[in-house]
Amino acid sequence: MTRAPRLSVLLLVLCLPICLTAQVVTIASDDYAIALQVDALKRLETVYFGPRLADPADYAAIGGQLGYRGTNEDFFNHAYTPAGTWNVAEPALEIAHADGNPSTELSYVSHQTQTLEEGVSLTTIELMDSLYQTRVRLHYKVYSAPNVFEQWATIRNGESGPIMLKKYASANLYLRNERFFLTQYHGSWAEEMQPETHELTAGTKVLDTKLGTRSHLYGPPTFRLEFDQPATEETGKVLLANLAWSGNFRFEFERDRHENLRLIAGANAFAAEYQLQAGESFETPHFIYTYSEQGRGAASRQLHRWARQYRLYDGEGERLTLLNNWEATYFDFDEEKLVELFDGAAELGVDLFLLDDGWFANKYPRNSDGAGLGDWTENREKLPHGLGYLVKEANKKGVQFGIWIEPEMVNPKSELYENHLDWVIRQPDRREFYYRNQLVLDLSNPEVQDYVYGVFDRIFTENPGIAYVKWDCNAVIYNAFSDYLDREGRPQTHLYTDYVRGLYRVLERVREKYPEVPIMLCSGGGGRVDYGALQYFTEFWVSDNTAPLDRVYMQWDYSYFYPAIAMCAHVTNWDRTASLKYRTDVASMGKLGFDIEVDELSEADLAFCQQAVRNYKSYSDILWKGEMYRLQSPYEHPYASFQFVDPAQARSVMFSYLVSRRFETSYAVEPVRLQGLDPAKRYRVTELNLYPDAHTPFDGSAVYSGDFLMKVGINPAVTAWRQSVVLQIEAVE
Repeated sequence: MTRAPRLSVLLLVLCLPICLTAQVVTIASDDYAIALQVDALKRLETVYFGPRLADPADYAAIGGQLGYRGTNEDFFNHAYTPAGTWNVAEPALEIAHADGNPSTELSYVSHQTQTLEEGVSLTTIELMDSLYQTRVRLHYKVYSAPNVFEQWATIRNGESGPIMLKKYASANLYLRNERFFLTQYHGSWAEEMQPETHELTAGTKVLDTKLGTRSHLYGPPTFRLEFDQPATEETGKVLLANLAWSGNFRFEFERDRHENLRLIAGANAFAAEYQLQAGESFETPHFIYTYSEQGRGAASRQLHRWARQYRLYDGEGERLTLLNNWEATYFDFDEEKLVELFDGAAELGVDLFLLDDGWFANKYPRNSDGAGLGDWTENREKLPHGLGYLVKEANKKGVQFGIWIEPEMVNPKSELYENHLDWVIRQPDRREFYYRNQLVLDLSNPEVQDYVYGVFDRIFTENPGIAYVKWDCNAVIYNAFSDYLDREGRPQTHLYTDYVRGLYRVLERVREKYPEVPIMLCSGGGGRVDYGALQYFTEFWVSDNTAPLDRVYMQWDYSYFYPAIAMCAHVTNWDRTASLKYRTDVASMGKLGFDIEVDELSEADLAFCQQAVRNYKSYSDILWKGEMYRLQSPYEHPYASFQFVDPAQARSVMFSYLVSRRFETSYAVEPVRLQGLDPAKRYRVTELNLYPDAHTPFDGSAVYSGDFLMKVGINPAVTAWRQSVVLQIEAVE
């Protein structure tokens, strides 16, 4: 049966008649808006999500245009759906009240909108259960220019006794459209960010995690939602979302009987019910999303601009190139070997040398991942003169010095475990289970928070010249039990929430005292990447998998949610079948680093790497602060192309990589159309990152108009013999 056509915007369903004088709350960015309306029973419902209307008064008329009327009380579009009374759909909020009553009813009380700074506003809506005096405040923070919305809830216990929050979502969106296509991401260690797209059908689709720490190991708290049909980079309706929470999450996508979509997002309440005493409040994690009707590219650029300006730590600052010792030495090194490696960093021309795992512990030396974690004193055999000596020696060579730590974890074979078993998350009467031979420290405990902060603080107090930190997190939580919560008489279900809050308290203290230190967020790769953590970190480790072909795909998908300045990409020997040039070109598309044995490079390889570092430093500001365009997908073409353009549209850099050599796909046949240039300007195209004496078809003599480059394009001349190509596009007078 053919269905009647619907409105093209995302209008929403009402279950009761609405008069045009009803109370309407409008939350709008520069281009898009959400409209909420109070019905006759004082329930707050979503009536609009879509392009901003020219006349704000028009939002009040939307309800009268919706003809859905039912005899049953199937009220699906509540702005924050409570459980236990009229609701028959998945709730956003579920409370067990002090008297055991499981029902909650929320009525609109008031709202206010305030300007926080230029271009940023906060709308707060107060709802209340009049029977129990439970109050819920819905917060909508709007970043106008980048069209980004940040949403969360605050729940306050107004009763005389304790209540139990059994579910506490951050956001409850209601979207109306013909069809919905969800792209979720899955994977594991070294297999991060594998996309899967499918159409949402009747019923509920759930994405969640229950891992505690390193909670994003099998799937990140991000998704892409597209309307009508799968979008392209340049066309279509797209919503990109991220839960800013470094713990367990849950996303629910429910198609209701009207075939509209209810989206409920927040922390996962599994084994995490939270008790509130009388007068206490609970703030949910923040749900961040952006919407565009100009395709995936526009949506991701909105999120990038927002991240650099408002969320990523020092998002508009600079970044350090580095040489890491991990693949060169693993745990097998000493002071003399490290000092020799400083020469390699200096030869490459990078800014910093990063000492990775294995530098600490004495009673149980850190010579493998089976011992020493938790005992953060220099290993006297490996480093008899301590870290301060290494800092000075590195500085003598003209490079800075950085250090690896993993302060949230402990090996059972450590002095910390022996002395503070009560600080470890473990079931006291059950067998211990280990992830990478380690357990997790209990950050719900303020003493443990002091200890973890103290690890960082002591290293810097004793060695103030350290210039960089790689903060790792390699284990998930098994046998979840907190000795601290048990002693305090608090529910064990608080552990998952209080752990993340404890981590953030530690990081807040770190940033208060050490605001200038760049810190990499690592979790065995991309196991903990979200905008909750990234408010404290300058960058993150994409994956332990540094094979360049895999990284092309990973960086493509990560780039929907995170800007290039945040993504660490290193040249390594993980995949020696790929050329050094291919590895370097891929790493040059993120925050560049090296993890190779420089003294084993040939003369030509060393010269190439040195020139690549100089090239990177010449255009890194375009990567870090410019606009990104995904030109040609590795999933759809034999070679992938990415482009970055500076804000003035005067300079651009284009990266192209061969990703398939099957049949007749070993060379670029068609030109690739560029984006983001000024059509009136003329541009010279030259090739970067060439091996010494290598031939290039781009000699810089040809000049093209921006109009030509964006409508016709340019062939990057990728072939089986030129598998990666970096082009510089510069405006000429």
